[in-house]
Amino acid sequence: MSEKAKKDKDPEKLRVGVFICDCGSNIAGHLDCPAVTEYASTLPGVVFTKENLYTCSEAGILEIQKAIKENDLNRVVVASCTPRTHGPLFMSSCAQAGLNPYLFEMTNIRDQCSWVHMGQHEKATKKAKDLVRMGVAKSVSLEPQQEIETSLISKALVIGGGVAGLSAADALASMGLEVILVEKEAEFGGLLRKINRLADGELAADRISALVENVKSKSNITIHLDSEAKTVGGYIGNYDITIKTKEKTVEDKVGCIIVATGALPLIPTDRFGYDGKGVITQIELEEKLKNGSLDAQRIVMVQCVGARTQGREYCSRICCMTAVKNALLIKEQNPDADIHILYRDMQMYGTENEKMLWEARGTGIKFEVYDADKPPEVETGKVGFYQSLLGENMEITCDLVVLSTPLVPREDAGVVSQMLRVPMNQDGFFLEAHAKLRPLDFAADGIFLCGSSRYPATATEAMSQGIGVSARVASILFKDKLITSAIVAQINPETCVGCMGCMDVCPYEAISFNQEKYICEINEILCKGCGNCAATCPSHSAMLKGYKPQQLLSMIRAV
Repeated sequence: MSEKAKKDKDPEKLRVGVFICDCGSNIAGHLDCPAVTEYASTLPGVVFTKENLYTCSEAGILEIQKAIKENDLNRVVVASCTPRTHGPLFMSSCAQAGLNPYLFEMTNIRDQCSWVHMGQHEKATKKAKDLVRMGVAKSVSLEPQQEIETSLISKALVIGGGVAGLSAADALASMGLEVILVEKEAEFGGLLRKINRLADGELAADRISALVENVKSKSNITIHLDSEAKTVGGYIGNYDITIKTKEKTVEDKVGCIIVATGALPLIPTDRFGYDGKGVITQIELEEKLKNGSLDAQRIVMVQCVGARTQGREYCSRICCMTAVKNALLIKEQNPDADIHILYRDMQMYGTENEKMLWEARGTGIKFEVYDADKPPEVETGKVGFYQSLLGENMEITCDLVVLSTPLVPREDAGVVSQMLRVPMNQDGFFLEAHAKLRPLDFAADGIFLCGSSRYPATATEAMSQGIGVSARVASILFKDKLITSAIVAQINPETCVGCMGCMDVCPYEAISFNQEKYICEINEILCKGCGNCAATCPSHSAMLKGYKPQQLLSMIRAV
């Protein structure tokens, strides 16, 4: 053991710095921060304390770095908000000041204290002191760790050749990265191939043509049409992939994977007398407008068909603007057309869409509210419904009924989910790591998502997400090597009995069984430090770095 490591582990040499954050009024408004700061100064090993208005601000970070250098701190404890959002920031700040980032401990006195004990000033203050005492106690037993380094392959796989996938592939290739683009269909474009015009008036075919032309013009994009990604193995930076084309099976290696498989409009075969002729869907109306075969004069559009109901409770977001857009196009072509839109609520988010709604009202398109508990009744040549605002039954004669149905996940979404080991939400769409903090990431590192495979999106949103996801991928693939967190599990080979219980509970398949040694082993690159194995291991051979039993017990003893 080096002299520095001995110093870090010697309790007599501990020099802990504690930083208490007011977080504006989020914390200071509900507990006594000065009292907590003063209390922290009395704890064993603490040689420096400081109260900050915002510890995560530039000034707060500089305070931490200054204190580390001037007070020779070898442990840092920050009591503020959640480590999920701010832990990496504080760890990197400690590293910049020369302290091993894994000698940092964070205590959550906002989410776990001030926010849940509002109006209980004394009790919240007491609990904050307890939490700080626990954090300091754990910091005493922290050990310096070395982050894990591995090589990576500067190539990306994009699954799906719709608007999102094409945008992602084009952006990545424009940055000089190699891209493999796999599309299940025989041509690119996805759902947009069936669309007539976009909300801004642009022909959908023009949007697709421009994207396809850009992609095909780049020599660093390998295209596989009429193909599928069949197997994926490995981990971030080093994925082994197998692609099945019409002619052969292709094997390759990539560093990151983008899922842009899109979604499909629901075909309501059991609703409102749908027959594909007199009663059609919006996507079928798009095709009629595209080829000029629409000959109806009186049209009724029914919103929320198959959405916001039991079994499919989500709002598809884009159905309302699609209906209004198409109604306006029909009015533009035939000003005498009589169009009614029956709706529950109009989801026209954004100023441009709101403007489009008012424009539609101004052209004479009629909007009628119907009661979800008394859905419209479609018969030949007419639609009856209960007008909930007027409180009376109404009937509209029509030549054509158009049903606005939601986008639903593709049937093979579950297959892709299992292949990549990525989650889906209750509606069957792919689930991002965090809706606000990591909206284009999966929880599994190195795999990303964009477009309507994530949730129903407009063409513009899909393009934006495709470009956004390319930036996320580039932030990884432009590195010389991959550095991942040292907070991973480890298994003691001396005490492991090879029961394989840890393998059953590992969600990342990061544990394998060594037949020769008859023990389980951790792949540190695949491990995400969830701790499931440590909680399961009957022989206590598996443990999580930074959360070893003695470290957790020290917190329990402290409280």
